[in-house]
Amino acid sequence: MRFFLHADHGDLIKGWVVPDNPVAISRVCVSIEGRRVAEVAATLTDDAIRQMGWHSTGQCHWEIRDEQVPGLAGIDRLEIFDVDTNILVHRRVPDAGLVKDKVMLVNTSILPETVLQSALFPHFRLNYFGIGRFPEEVLRVLFDTATMTSCLLSGAIAFPRYEAHFVQGDTLTMMLIHDPFVEMANRLIWLRDRSAIAADPAQSWRLGALAEAAGFAAEFDFTDVKSLKRLFRGMPEGAYHLLYNPLTRQLGTRMPEDRLDPGHSIIAVEILARLGLVGHRDYFDAFATTVFDRLGIEAPLPAPTPASTEALMLADRLRTLRIAQDMLTFDTVISDGVRTSVAKNWSA
Repeated sequence: MRFFLHADHGDLIKGWVVPDNPVAISRVCVSIEGRRVAEVAATLTDDAIRQMGWHSTGQCHWEIRDEQVPGLAGIDRLEIFDVDTNILVHRRVPDAGLVKDKVMLVNTSILPETVLQSALFPHFRLNYFGIGRFPEEVLRVLFDTATMTSCLLSGAIAFPRYEAHFVQGDTLTMMLIHDPFVEMANRLIWLRDRSAIAADPAQSWRLGALAEAAGFAAEFDFTDVKSLKRLFRGMPEGAYHLLYNPLTRQLGTRMPEDRLDPGHSIIAVEILARLGLVGHRDYFDAFATTVFDRLGIEAPLPAPTPASTEALMLADRLRTLRIAQDMLTFDTVISDGVRTSVAKNWSA
């Protein structure tokens, strides 16, 4: 799926959407205050779209007028979504107080930065969360469309694969680093809590390659060190991939299946140094303050969601295990370096 907004003139909104099905006619829906009020099909053709091989006929252009949405010009807030994918194509909101930049918040945790996302949401015209699950075509639209300003992107992506797009698009990149052992604990809990889905033949597809890992994690007692040792000795490949230096993998490799080696830790540090804003979860207030100041946002700072007691206690047990320490060697160096730097500069 590809899309582009030509213009929002108040009484006329026009753009195009190329559906995944090259013979389908694209359709968009208009939503006002969360309620869908109209569905509009593409009526105009574009030979350029057809010649590029994106669509068989090029019938991808749509126009929204007063006939489809009565009083269109007087509606201050509305959203337009692609019907097939539910991807946001356009959001009309008042311009006052909006951040003009395109911003990429790279999530490094298996638990999304929902508190920060929610605090930033009202200050951007366009918001796309969980983009790590978006198709490649959609990502390239989001990263490369120069007219998509006042846009907040957030999600877990392999950063080296897309870094050039952010540089060329003058995108502000931000990242919050987590304690590696707390993150490992959260990932183990995340796996265990999805064991019921993994065991259900009708739902296991949702976990993909992690279905086996989720079922495996549920067989062990996270409160017992001996049980944890057995878990690490026999874990399936999917679980190992999820737990082994995930931050270094995200910063040092281009593809999820890339083999991780010590050289990637050097790449990860180099890329980390090129990010626009970097903070540590242990100093969440410092990161949030810096983000709001950089973006010119005057609003109350969000309070971080505290880590669960179970995760913190499990993290303490993991710190005592040599095998867990070895699996997080690269991530620990990065996390400690960022934490020390933030502590030094924030105190100053």
